[in-house]
Amino acid sequence: MAFTDNEASRRRKSGEAADPGTETQAPSDTRFPPEEEANLLAESHAEKSTANDLFKSAQYSQAISTYDRALASVPNYLEYEIAVLKSNIAACHLKLEDWKAAVEEATKSIEALDRLEKPSSTNDNDNDYGDGARNVSSADGATNNSDGVVELADDEEDEAEAIERIKKNDQRKEDVKRIRSKALMRRARGRSEQGGWGNLQGALEDYQSLSSSSSLPPSDMKVVNTALRTLPPQIATAKEREMGEMMGKLKELGNGILKPFGLSTDSFKFEKDEKTGGYSIGTKN
Repeated sequence: MAFTDNEASRRRKSGEAADPGTETQAPSDTRFPPEEEANLLAESHAEKSTANDLFKSAQYSQAISTYDRALASVPNYLEYEIAVLKSNIAACHLKLEDWKAAVEEATKSIEALDRLEKPSSTNDNDNDYGDGARNVSSADGATNNSDGVVELADDEEDEAEAIERIKKNDQRKEDVKRIRSKALMRRARGRSEQGGWGNLQGALEDYQSLSSSSSLPPSDMKVVNTALRTLPPQIATAKEREMGEMMGKLKELGNGILKPFGLSTDSFKFEKDEKTGGYSIGTKN
């Protein structure tokens, strides 16, 4: 069954698998029937392909709109597909030098992957991704225990299906690592370009996470290593500047309060604690 864009978007947001005419929202663990899910994903993949072509031709604003349409067709429980699209949108915003939007979209991509990797209380299926640290018993007879030992059914056909399933799960894990690395790189770039103490500190944390990634190409790892060297002094400079600006504003506020009493902040002294970077206030002799 095919859906209009508006209907697919509404059903995706609500997680409904019932009659489109009803307004009752289904429980969060509801899944579309396989045929409906396949139709929605086909619509999404078609829009994504168009958006990729727009990106390649430097039509970044149009690519964002098209990626958004692709998102509207993705069922809201398919976190990996959502993460990929959000990361692609972040890449578009970087090209447009809209740093804030790039950070926001990259963060949404990372959050989707975080939800994907959370341990589930239900058995895995083809749309789910487990953390590999719990027992998983599947319908094909394969059991993956916490020691990483895979026990296969005796039936040869079931065994072949189980092996294929394990291969797919391993590939999905690698795909998740790859998309996470891309999203982190894009968020770190956006934070660095925004500047400011908080953003630069956030960029440094992203690059530190990426420094242990095994899925980064050499060119990206070079960017990471350079950032790990150059960001700390930039953070120190930004912190000092922002602390100075804050103290200036506090002094101005203090003068306004003290003026009716014939006093000013010049009657007091501000001493910086070099260990903590904080200030203490005392009276001048």
